[in-house]
Amino acid sequence: MKYLLHHLVAQSAMRDADRVAVVDGERSISYGDLELGANRLAHLLHDLGVRSGDRVGIYLEKSVEAIVGIYGVMKTGAAYVPLDPNAPAARLSYIAADCGITTLVTAVDKATAWPALAAAGAQIRHIVALDAPEDWTTELPRGAVMTTAAALETFSDATFPSGATDRDLAYVLYTSGSTGSPKGVMLSHQNGMAFVDWAVAEFAVGPGDRLSQFAPLVFDLSTFDLFGAALAGASVHLVSRATTMFPKEVKRFIDDHQISVMYAVPSTLTLLTLRGGLQVGDLGSLRTVLFAGEVFPTKHLSALMRLLPEVEFANLYGPTETNVCTFYRVPEAPQPDGPPVSIGRAIANDETIVVREDGSIATPGEVGELYVRGATVMQGYWGDSERTARTLVANPFTSELNDVVYKTGDLVTERPDGNYTFLGRRDNQIKSRGYRIELGEIEAALLAHPQVLEAAVSAIPDEVITNRLLAHVVGDSKLTAQELTRFCADRIPKYMIPGEFEFVRQLPKTATGKIDRHLLTQTALERVI
Repeated sequence: MKYLLHHLVAQSAMRDADRVAVVDGERSISYGDLELGANRLAHLLHDLGVRSGDRVGIYLEKSVEAIVGIYGVMKTGAAYVPLDPNAPAARLSYIAADCGITTLVTAVDKATAWPALAAAGAQIRHIVALDAPEDWTTELPRGAVMTTAAALETFSDATFPSGATDRDLAYVLYTSGSTGSPKGVMLSHQNGMAFVDWAVAEFAVGPGDRLSQFAPLVFDLSTFDLFGAALAGASVHLVSRATTMFPKEVKRFIDDHQISVMYAVPSTLTLLTLRGGLQVGDLGSLRTVLFAGEVFPTKHLSALMRLLPEVEFANLYGPTETNVCTFYRVPEAPQPDGPPVSIGRAIANDETIVVREDGSIATPGEVGELYVRGATVMQGYWGDSERTARTLVANPFTSELNDVVYKTGDLVTERPDGNYTFLGRRDNQIKSRGYRIELGEIEAALLAHPQVLEAAVSAIPDEVITNRLLAHVVGDSKLTAQELTRFCADRIPKYMIPGEFEFVRQLPKTATGKIDRHLLTQTALERVI
């Protein structure tokens, strides 16, 4: 039997119904109650007309209710679509319309936004407010009907027979698109299970583990915390947005919840290193730290590994379209001034290929674009066959039918030991004065400076030299452009040294915690205009 993602909760409930599944502040829910609640929601959604293949919006803060919502939606055979609770109504409405969402699983603290979503164009017909009391009323979008928590209790808690298969969609994650409109990445139960099976086995996650969930539900990092915990019968501890903003609170959270496995973006870990008040040997419950989403500045990774000498560290790489496709266990703390650690090699059930610009396979040491084939590769982009056809292509290196590869757009080289070095995005490769320049290489040079906390480089179009380089830097208040220019001169060619520096208190972040490079560049361009 091929397990689907929602089967994981049922299996853990059968093994030990009373074991804690989710911890949300002072609240928690057992695997048995999570399974019963998800079943009731599945029956309710089916009663509202939700069918296999539909998309249902999850418009909730991270909470017990959100997790019940996710599993309840999948039990019907539908796919869940997480909506960022902090995103503007126009963006959420675009996603709802693009994905055909007519049913929203939500909570009363989002009630004021429901009419705004409809006003922006979302065709919401059913609102399921999982925490609304029976007699609670509020303004609803025209034509919408609300179902409260009291109604949920009237539905059966028997297992819902969805009829879904492992090839059916489990969730659709919307990420920023190059055109300015979000793109919906379609991921099946098979995609999710392939990653979760590998990760739980690779990092030996078991019933006694406690996983933290730092990632918002709209971010693919969240799938390891949720589904990995469910597969292992472990508990997942939800980290609030407010906690993630304060490094000392992050430290306290890990200690208070006795977290054993932590998965986070490097920016969260960097701030924990610099401002969390860590001492050598702190966070004694922690055994594994996984990081992904962006390059971890080597000096900060080195410092954190020295503070936590008994903890294993691993770099997980992969765009949302593949979740994770390569990984690298960091064997020891790297030298602070060394290059970023490797992204490793392919995980089980995936294969990676490095392809030169001419379409041939690159040899070790040559730069090429990383292609991925295998079980974690997405089904495509929702409602965008043209974009799908550009990135999911027939495997040019085999004659097998239906064998496709995903073109990541990331440039790498293969090391002699078979591990990959990540060089940056293909679309972050620009030209200036006739030279090809990888913006990530400049950022790595800047981040090597001991007083630089964060750095990002924007390319500003210039009629004379094609592109000017502007560095956005967060660091010590005494830093100067002259100091960074001298520092970079020892590490990169002169033509790669930024001609302009902007010193800021912080860099803008996306909802997933990554540096918002698009916003940085747009703001810089507006100043030029």
